[in-house]
Amino acid sequence: MLILMGLNSPREHINQVKEKIISLGCTPHEIPGDSKLAIGITGPSDKVVKEDFLLMPSVEEVVRVSKKYKLVSREMKSEDTLINVNGNIIGGEELLIIAGPCSVESRDQIFDIAGQLKEMGIKFLRAGAYKPRSSPYAFQGLKEKGLEYLADVKKELGMNIVTEALNQNTIEAVCNVADVIQLGARNMQNFTLIEEIGKTQKPILLKRGMSATVEELLLSAEYIVSQNNYNVILCERGIRTFETATRNTLDLNAIPVIKKNSHLPIIVDPSHGVGIWDKIPAMAMASIASGADGLIVEVHPNPEKAFSDGFQSLNPSTFKSLIAKLQELAPVVNKKLTLN
Repeated sequence: MLILMGLNSPREHINQVKEKIISLGCTPHEIPGDSKLAIGITGPSDKVVKEDFLLMPSVEEVVRVSKKYKLVSREMKSEDTLINVNGNIIGGEELLIIAGPCSVESRDQIFDIAGQLKEMGIKFLRAGAYKPRSSPYAFQGLKEKGLEYLADVKKELGMNIVTEALNQNTIEAVCNVADVIQLGARNMQNFTLIEEIGKTQKPILLKRGMSATVEELLLSAEYIVSQNNYNVILCERGIRTFETATRNTLDLNAIPVIKKNSHLPIIVDPSHGVGIWDKIPAMAMASIASGADGLIVEVHPNPEKAFSDGFQSLNPSTFKSLIAKLQELAPVVNKKLTLN
């Protein structure tokens, strides 16, 4: 259920509504909007009587939310959520471009690619310090040493860092470095981890699980938002189907569906979605054309020598060409790509 109040409602009236919600055994969630202040209600709402709230001062409307996911739905908040990361607004007109290697391999490697990306105007660097891998014998990341190198990049080059928290034990260390915490596809339904990361109030990049439905992705986002952390960026990264010609099937249908049903921004990972480097530019362009708010792309200084995901990584030259094409495409879909 959603309680709608005027933006200039007295704090006393807002608190009265929240206190009543709590007295019913439910949880209030204050959601400022452009024209209204919304208070979402989660929990056992069978005791909530619409008319009781309509009689309270400053309450203008009471709406029942039909979706299983309440707080992330368009019914709860009609306008798009904008996320501010160090002055960079995600979810608005400006396209978000996150780029970098699959993993931190050495100090020289991460500074090499970070420097090249910064020269291109890229503000967000992605790289994994902790790497969840299908095989226990594959490269698992440099872990704490990798975070140390990312912290050095952040300090010396001023780039925003996007990196994954592997489990609850890594949250604190990752929070100390990351500007955006990534929750990988394998952890999309690790609800205990999701709730703990949500409590950090850091921006969260939530990747869709390889076999997850759109509804399941949004319900996972609900776990984060239920911790009063609205800084959630959804990510379509391909799903597992019967097709074997590509690594995954990039589900671009999900973009307009999510845009219709949720106020959260969504970006696309064409690198994992297709898994073949020379197919990535086409799928990146298609992602933006479908309405995505940005991209996360794997870029490595020497893909053929990468410790992980080299076959789906672009080299800096190919990535630079893609960025030029995206700058031409952006105005067609009422977006901007500012590189400086």
